[in-house]
Amino acid sequence: MINFDLHSFINKNITGRSSSFFETDIVDNTSILREEIERSNILVIGGGGTIGSNYIKSILPFRPAKLVVVDTNENGLTELVRSVRSTPGLFVPKDFITYPVNLADPVFEKIYNYYKPFHIIANFAAHKHVRSEKDVFSIEAMIGNNLFNAARLLKMIEVDQPNHFFCVSTDKAANPVNIMGATKKLMEELVIDYSAHLTCTTARFANVAFSNGSLLDGFLYRIMQRQPLAVPADIKRYFVSPAESGDICMLASVLGTSGDIFFPKLNEDQLTSFYDITIEFLHQLGYEMEICHSEEEAKEKTEEIDTTKKFPVFVFNSDTTGEKLYEEFYTDNEEVDWNRYEALAVAKGRNVNGANQSAEVITELHELFKKDVIHKVDVVAILNKHITNFGHIEKGITLDTKM
Repeated sequence: MINFDLHSFINKNITGRSSSFFETDIVDNTSILREEIERSNILVIGGGGTIGSNYIKSILPFRPAKLVVVDTNENGLTELVRSVRSTPGLFVPKDFITYPVNLADPVFEKIYNYYKPFHIIANFAAHKHVRSEKDVFSIEAMIGNNLFNAARLLKMIEVDQPNHFFCVSTDKAANPVNIMGATKKLMEELVIDYSAHLTCTTARFANVAFSNGSLLDGFLYRIMQRQPLAVPADIKRYFVSPAESGDICMLASVLGTSGDIFFPKLNEDQLTSFYDITIEFLHQLGYEMEICHSEEEAKEKTEEIDTTKKFPVFVFNSDTTGEKLYEEFYTDNEEVDWNRYEALAVAKGRNVNGANQSAEVITELHELFKKDVIHKVDVVAILNKHITNFGHIEKGITLDTKM
């Protein structure tokens, strides 16, 4: 095991915050949060991941009556239950049930119908990694999860409407350059279309430090397995802690008005490079970074770690499909309210007047995927047609080709 205080490292070396960035907004809105969450029935989809599980930990102090959690990751759900039930002082409702189920499975609808009505439904089930954009098969799966499943869920809950529906987005939805970001932008449009007759909100947020499957999370596994690290020298990101990711989603799932897109008020001074994080990460473990210029060099250098106390790191400039050097939270053509909350800004979606304008793109994508042979450019063409400022960056190289 690594002797490493991850929580303290994130606070000191990545976010630079000892308390939640959203603490003031939580305190200022405690009465609303308690009124909406206390004694409520809540359904969390994708609750076994980093963001979903921290959302659950954020809402539990407000004492919901019933909490039903589904996720395709059975191991993630197991750890969620262990973590929640092992946390001193954390309220756990009598009805706390988890199911390893896919949102698209028929059994999900049975679960929904059995436990309904729900006061709050929060959907975190999504493909979240740019890495998942490889070819037409991975793209079809991504669009199915991020867009088609969200549409199916919204259709399902129209009859027995919750007080609040929340579906998580990403900063990569603002001026997207990858298909993952484009799918989340379309999901936002879907939510906005439904917002005329269903109370629903979404949130874009920064990278979650050491979230499941992230580059930084991978560092922990590489260290334990005595394998070299690989890090881009030129990419900066906004970061929130895992706990902060739960806080922003809790606030966004209850506050605001239907159609609101929440995002944190982080400024450019708070962009952090993966390269700088890597240096400090290794320093905390008693190592010095040894820069390597190829994966092979980095792997060879692992044999010298114990004698040199230098840890090999393959440092490279980003050259993969769909990567920006830095992300954005909003676009120039979005109306943003900066004054409603202390740490949260709100972008207003377009006024849809009840029109389901996302139906066209969903229909076109469904028809495309019925074909026996399609190409990535066919998908990109449809996305270009429906998404303003979709600047897809195609380099012919995916993250699966790297360590």
